[in-house]
Amino acid sequence: MKAVTLREIKKELNTLSTQETQELCLRLARFKKENKELLTYLLFESHNESGYIESVKSYIDDEFELINRDSYFYIRKSTRKILRNIKKYIRYSQNKETEIELLLYFCKKLKDFKPSIKRSVQLENMYNRQLLLSKKIISKLHEDLQYDYNVMIDGL
Repeated sequence: MKAVTLREIKKELNTLSTQETQELCLRLARFKKENKELLTYLLFESHNESGYIESVKSYIDDEFELINRDSYFYIRKSTRKILRNIKKYIRYSQNKETEIELLLYFCKKLKDFKPSIKRSVQLENMYNRQLLLSKKIISKLHEDLQYDYNVMIDGL
């Protein structure tokens, strides 16, 4: 089965009643965890972006506490998992300020992590890539926000 374009889907959704649209959304949420997470964000958390950022930051804190510190292999594996989930939460929000806040918080946690990431080239590269990505996104923002975020980066 070939999927149709978004434009065709949008046209078809306009022809449906609100009850039918609601049933489609609930059916869609039943199949994938990510669909359910996105609906949760859109319905409950999108109106309070700062609360959403704080909940993701607490998730990051919890995950960094759970990292197995026995070897750098486990540390790298866990940090990649954390970063993958952060990117997923950023996709839900689609807000550049949220993206920068979360990436900089991840970098801060990674920098302060014990044992030091300086002993692992891969972890240091991950850290540097996220900083570069943050700088790239910051350059597209308003000048006042650019200054504030660049001060945060300089602290890192």
